[in-house]
Amino acid sequence: MGFLLVGPLSGVLSDRYGSRGFATLGLVLSGASFLLLELLPINFNYVWFALIILLFAVGMGFFMSPNTASVMNSIPPDQRGAGGGMLNTFQNSAQVLSMGLFFHHRHAGLAASLPTHLYQGLMSAGVPSAAAHQVAGEPPISSLFSAFLGYNPVQQLLGPTGALEHLSASQTAYVTGRSFFPRLIEQPFAQGLHLAFDFAAGATLVAVVASALRGGRSTHVTEPLVDELAEGAADMRPVR
Repeated sequence: MGFLLVGPLSGVLSDRYGSRGFATLGLVLSGASFLLLELLPINFNYVWFALIILLFAVGMGFFMSPNTASVMNSIPPDQRGAGGGMLNTFQNSAQVLSMGLFFHHRHAGLAASLPTHLYQGLMSAGVPSAAAHQVAGEPPISSLFSAFLGYNPVQQLLGPTGALEHLSASQTAYVTGRSFFPRLIEQPFAQGLHLAFDFAAGATLVAVVASALRGGRSTHVTEPLVDELAEGAADMRPVR
């Protein structure tokens, strides 16, 4: 909604007042939204989350139209088709690359602290040390996708170790229940998210500087098109 409402407005304003200010403002708002996301607790209120995402969308709405106009107006008219194709190629490639970078930082933050939290949590629940150490050494990517799916993988992780046979019925119900695993990975999950958001904010800061250093008002280069039309008109004069 934020993108749809602000995008056309920023396009009209940038045509009148120039692209640099609006595009740079949009990037500042988007970068600020990444930092604001770090203030949310893991068990957040959706209203605040929605407002931050709205702020991000408004920022992107301010950025995209002026930035596209600035790029296209800086290209000679006879090369704008190729320029538009390159612009779309870079944008689509960056979106795919950003997903890989996000999950890389997300996984790095999770891997840094999850084994320790997983080991200590299992030990406090009565799981034998050897079994807890073995489970804590598993790749954290399985825990990450289990969290995304709302699934507790502890029973499958502890099953091959035989540790569940040494636990009481209440302990088994606790470690395989709905609350144990989410609470166990809450802090490592947040650490990974914050690392990814910090990277996104830093990348946006680089974009803010680049956008602020662009020219003021874009210049429409129309001379080649005018000359081409003049030559065409001359060729169409009737011969007597």
